[in-house]
Amino acid sequence: MTTVITIACLLCTLCLLGILTFIDLKIRLLPNKYVGGVFALGIIFQIITQFHFISPTEVTLGAITGAGLLLFVRYFANRIYKQDTLGLGDVKLMGAAGVWLGMDHILLAISLGAFAGLIHGLIYGAVMSRRTGEKVNFSTLSIPAGPGFIFGIVTVGVFKFHALPIYIGM
Repeated sequence: MTTVITIACLLCTLCLLGILTFIDLKIRLLPNKYVGGVFALGIIFQIITQFHFISPTEVTLGAITGAGLLLFVRYFANRIYKQDTLGLGDVKLMGAAGVWLGMDHILLAISLGAFAGLIHGLIYGAVMSRRTGEKVNFSTLSIPAGPGFIFGIVTVGVFKFHALPIYIGM
């Protein structure tokens, strides 16, 4: 039974991350009910696996680090640019992902996600420039951050949980 719950937690989380990506690209919002689902499924996953992948301390530190680092970046970036630079949904998403990944891996996911966001912005800017025939001002270009962070979460998660089939006996 625990194997079924473990797999269900992973699959449901991947579905929620897909939904969050779509919503953020469409309306630039990460709804709490979906981010909360990622958080809750992470807690259930860790309990069901008896904290095999990360300790309860790492779960807590991962959530605090993920949300805390993005809150820190958001605070200073909002002051510098005098506008919202990261939404609180992004902050909460990385806190929820920290429950899954732990402190070390959430830092990697944030870094990879920021890089993915950079690539997304460059591609988006190039496409917009080609469509309109005008130069894009990259200093004012605004794209949703969630999809990049979700790319980082999933990529690091695949690396983190590569031994899961062995753990659940598949």
